[in-house]
Parts: sequence; structure tokens; C-alpha cells
Amino acid sequence: MKLENTFSIPVPVSDAWNVLLDIERIAPCVPGAVLTGKDDDGYTGKIKVKLGPVGLTYTGVIKFRSTDEATKVAVLEGGGRETRGNGTAHAVITCRLAESDGATDVVVETDLAITGKPAQFGRGTLAEVAGTLIGRFAANLAKEITAAKDRDSTEVVALESDSEDDGNAVGAGVTASATAPRVAAEPIDLLEAAGLGRLKRFGPPAVALLLALNIVVLLRRRHRER
Repeated sequence: MKLENTFSIPVPVSDAWNVLLDIERIAPCVPGAVLTGKDDDGYTGKIKVKLGPVGLTYTGVIKFRSTDEATKVAVLEGGGRETRGNGTAHAVITCRLAESDGATDVVVETDLAITGKPAQFGRGTLAEVAGTLIGRFAANLAKEITAAKDRDSTEVVALESDSEDDGNAVGAGVTASATAPRVAAEPIDLLEAAGLGRLKRFGPPAVALLLALNIVVLLRRRHRER
């Protein structure tokens, strides 16, 4: 199954390229993703998703297949397996970067193969889910980049202040470098992302009501045709 999504991040393409190659930096921006280690095969980690009240966790590896700085194209490959089930997921992700008025547009092409419960969704639904996930990732990444810029500005001001007042150098340096630990983004709910959240909350009565209304509409149409 092939999917395509786009998003924009508020930095020039040269900076965006370095950001997107830093998996340790961008991983917490992916809903439900946490890195657990690194080895020669790539980065190991896990990602959590929700199916309404049911939580699914996949463990696996993600690595770069290729990176071309000249064309600003990076290809990643990731694969994982459910920790408490037989479901699997494998994806080849191609990211293409392009300059856009001082920002960077990123086109993400995903070749996805998935088994297990999420595979019950059709292609259209999975495309909606992917769009929602990419949208949240882009928003989280933009916040991370903005926060990093603010941190860098604070450190520059603190260093300038240190040079003017050596007596306060230690205190200022600690304040400038201390940052809050980054928290991983919340897992995405596949039902909510697919637009099924409202129906899920109302449950079986809502499904029965919708079926009854459909039957009434069909009967009326047949009566009019007669």
C-alpha cells in the first residue's frame, strides 16, 4: 500500500535536512514513538497506537537506506512486530525536501505493508490515519525546532552575560543549559484519526440507529419509484 503526505517545517532546507537526519531528535515528535537503543542495524524502538480502548505496541528497528544531500532525498526503512500479537508492520519511507520561502516542504512517500488489527482498515481509512499522524508529527516537530531556537538564543544571551560578569558565570551557565526533558508525543488513536471516534463513543446503539435510518431511506426510495 502506497501513501503520500506533505508537511512544512519553519526552517531553510539546509537546516531541515540536518534535523530530519537526526532520528534521536525527531523520534519524540512521532505520536507514540520511543527510541530504546542504537546498533549497527539502526535504531531500535517501540511505537504505541490505540484502537479505541485497545492499545497496541510494536517493537522494531528503523534505519536509513540512503541519503542524498545534493537532491535532499532520504530513504528510511522500518519494521516492527506487535509485542502481544501476531501483527506486523513494514514501511519504506522516502522524504523529499524542497525550499519554500525560507521554510521547507517535505513530501513523504510511504510504501506500507501491515498485518493484524490495523490491516482491517481499508486503504482510504489508512490514508486518513497517515495524514493525521503526519500532521501531528509536523506540528510537534515545528514546536521542537522553535523551542530549540529559543534555547539557543537564551544560551547566547547567557554567554554574553558571563563575559561581562565573571562572578555570576557558574549560575548563569547552569540556567542556560538546563532544559526540561523531552516527553514523547501521545499515541495516536486510529479510530479517532479515521473519523470513527464519535461513532465509537456512542457504541452499538448508534450503529443500530444508522442502519435503521438507512433502511427507512431505502424503503422510501422504492415507494417513490413505484
